[in-house]
Amino acid sequence: MIILLNSDSPHYLQIYHHIKREIISENLQLNDKLPSIRKLAKFLNISTTPVELAYQLLLSEGFVESRPRAGYFVQKIPAPYTRLEIQKDDKLSSTTSYPSRDENKYLYDFHISKIDRSVFPTKTWKKLFSEALTDEHFELDYGNPQGEKGLRQEIANYLHHFRGVRCFPDQIVIAGDQSFLIFILSSLLLQNYRELAIENPGYMLVPSLFQRMGYTILPLSLDNDGINIHHLEESGSRLVVTTPSYQFPTGTMMSLERRIALLEWANKTNGYIIEDDYDGEFRYYGEPLPSLQGLDPNTNVIYLGGFSQVLAPAISIHYMVLPENLLEDYHRLRIELMLEQSSSRMQQKTLQRFIEEGFLAKHVRKLRQLYMEKHDKLVSSLEKYLSEKVTVVGSGAGFHIVIQVNDCRTSDELVTLAKGVGVRVINGAFYWSKPLEFSPTIMIGFAGIPLHSIDDGIKTLASAWFPNQK
Repeated sequence: MIILLNSDSPHYLQIYHHIKREIISENLQLNDKLPSIRKLAKFLNISTTPVELAYQLLLSEGFVESRPRAGYFVQKIPAPYTRLEIQKDDKLSSTTSYPSRDENKYLYDFHISKIDRSVFPTKTWKKLFSEALTDEHFELDYGNPQGEKGLRQEIANYLHHFRGVRCFPDQIVIAGDQSFLIFILSSLLLQNYRELAIENPGYMLVPSLFQRMGYTILPLSLDNDGINIHHLEESGSRLVVTTPSYQFPTGTMMSLERRIALLEWANKTNGYIIEDDYDGEFRYYGEPLPSLQGLDPNTNVIYLGGFSQVLAPAISIHYMVLPENLLEDYHRLRIELMLEQSSSRMQQKTLQRFIEEGFLAKHVRKLRQLYMEKHDKLVSSLEKYLSEKVTVVGSGAGFHIVIQVNDCRTSDELVTLAKGVGVRVINGAFYWSKPLEFSPTIMIGFAGIPLHSIDDGIKTLASAWFPNQK
């Protein structure tokens, strides 16, 4: 008997794993017939979609076969494969389980951190990597703790061209992980600053690390122009982290007037602005807004960026641009902590060549066009299937769209319902520092899902949330 559990695992995966275990343990024998899709769905009190997805997975892995007009029947599984599966299950059952990333496969994956693998320049990257590896001048030691000098020069050029950032290579620090950069930054500022103002809602990586280092976190509200300067002044903080080009997660774009006011605040208070510009290149209508740092490079702006979305998270290259007045303190800290490069030198050398030879600029232009098409398709599909049920509150840039669902259910409940039919979306309430007092908020990413799957994905989502809607 199949019993659906109250878990984060989608219904179709629970059905798939249950039947698979029954076949491996021989509770289901060769040529046994599975219940029809409609019959099993009715028994479990769910739609037919999860059952159909589960059966398709079993079919693709050879556990069952489909016989025309007869149904699904158990196939013979080779003994070595059976033993392997049993050993794997035994090992898992005896090991303590800890929360991890959701490794489940979804038919329609609208996760906000996915990228489109199909456009990654694999051949070019492989060629440039090979050239870097066989370069007789390349050394296999630790390298410059600040990052490869040639790459820092190329990043400075790239940032000036695409984001209006004005800096020298010596101001750039490269790392394999943004968390490491935030650790360095929080250590640098700890002597003179103990409070960090943050956007509410906002991305929690920076405040979480600062809080771990002993800072007090002060959430500030947003308005239509971005972070509220009046509330920032009232907070007394002289440190603020902001996402001005495309506020995460709401999609608000900070106005030029508000940017100038924020820079004036930093000058007046001798404070620092941490500008997180992870997707500043991707605005689909109008010119990309310039970085805060580029408006006044002499102001205390610390600029954060990386290549996770522009290229791929697996590249593991992030960077920050420090104001010149922090460089002496940075090098003192670097020597004290004996810091070494945390990002692969080989990947850095490859990326340096990738930028030098013009491939990155070409790639960004290609991505802008592709992601704009996906963005527009998602907006169109939401209008087609959910126009009376949702309100779009953030769009036009970045890699996701934010919607508020006109419903009394919670964001968690809506996310779970979506997973049950093979659709992954994100609970937007997670990014608010205080409980939401309005409709459930959902984030729908579009970068990683194939263009041709977006419409069917939103149609399936609509049927899961509102099954009686025509």
